[in-house]
Amino acid sequence: MHLVKKIEIIANSFELSKILDGLDHAGVHGHAVIRNITGKSLRDGVTEDLDTTMGDNVYIIAFCMPDQLKPVVEHIRPLLNKFGGTCYISDVMEIRSVRCVASL
Repeated sequence: MHLVKKIEIIANSFELSKILDGLDHAGVHGHAVIRNITGKSLRDGVTEDLDTTMGDNVYIIAFCMPDQLKPVVEHIRPLLNKFGGTCYISDVMEIRSVRCVASL
């Protein structure tokens, strides 16, 4: 087992390609995207009404090694500041061996 960083991003689907490009430029090449999410935030209120949103929201989850975190933040923060959205980063444990990951 080893410590990795979990990156969770919620943003407008129009910005998905920019965010994924930012992750890729930061060295995070794997991710999962869940489309058409709805919810309520303290800032924006309920986003379930399609008449009041500019597009569907996406949830992006990715993982990186702790030493990759600074480039991730440097690439993602400006996008979120410009286009909106939020990002959460937490510590998690990956149970797969690092050697197995490198051999894939």
